[in-house]
Amino acid sequence: MNFNNDKRKIVLVGAGSVGMSFAFALLNSRVCNELVIIDIDKKRAEGEAMDLNHGLAFSQGSMNISAGDYPDCYDADIVVICAGVPQRPGEDRISLLRRNKAVFEEIIDKVVESGFNGIFLVASNPVDIMTYITRERSGFPKERVIGTGTTLDTARLRYLLGTYLGVDPRNIHAYVMGEHGDSEFVPWSQAYMSTKSILSICAECDNCYKACELCEIEADVRGAAQKIIEAKKATYYGIAVALLRIVKAIFGDEKSVFTVSAYLDGEYGQKGIYAGVPCIVSRNGIERIVELDLTEEELSKLDKSCKFLSSVIEDMSTAAISK
Repeated sequence: MNFNNDKRKIVLVGAGSVGMSFAFALLNSRVCNELVIIDIDKKRAEGEAMDLNHGLAFSQGSMNISAGDYPDCYDADIVVICAGVPQRPGEDRISLLRRNKAVFEEIIDKVVESGFNGIFLVASNPVDIMTYITRERSGFPKERVIGTGTTLDTARLRYLLGTYLGVDPRNIHAYVMGEHGDSEFVPWSQAYMSTKSILSICAECDNCYKACELCEIEADVRGAAQKIIEAKKATYYGIAVALLRIVKAIFGDEKSVFTVSAYLDGEYGQKGIYAGVPCIVSRNGIERIVELDLTEEELSKLDKSCKFLSSVIEDMSTAAISK
């Protein structure tokens, strides 16, 4: 698909904390020219659009910001979905997923009905499952349905490793893969500071850096979201910036590598599931999945993570049938 670079239109579905943090990030960038906000609470969407517009005089670029509805998706380049339902007290994961699935199916149906032919970018959690549902419901090509996956987890990893090694995080090349959740993992065999293996750095200077401390960093990455939620009830700034970065790569046809949630169709021995893996992202969405040379142990961890995601989808489908 080819974007009209003079238009660069984004439709944001969901005016909650994540969605509006993303919108605010867009306001302070020059990534798009038009932003339409859709929310079930139309009055809130109107208020958010008004508030953002009042900051345009001080922003870096110019944007047309408005509250809208699903017909506005027809000529959008990207539809970003941040909508979802909150978990009820005592509600189990499958019940929450089933309700979120119903919300998503309604959203996807309305977006597709508008004539939209761009890229879906999903941020709602559990993101791998919701991205899978988006593709299944929309029937869109796999490369044009993307989840944020472990993009933010990877950024957290690079920040912590950079702090630990005393290096700019932008010079850390390491990834978090698998589910955006408890079964995610770091393939340490593929972690580098510049072009030097982090494992070899630890081996060469055991008194300075220890491999066991890498496990602590991995645990900190895995538990970061929960710590933030305990402190401030929700996470939204980090994922908002991750969304902005992915959108920038799409509009700029950057061919940059991100650990987005992508549909695995045989890569890493996995099939029919969305999970966070390194991908080249361009104006066409996911241009291709980058298959890293993982060790047997790392492949086993990825397999375990993908099997968990598959079981969640199966449980959700079974619950829907028996409802």
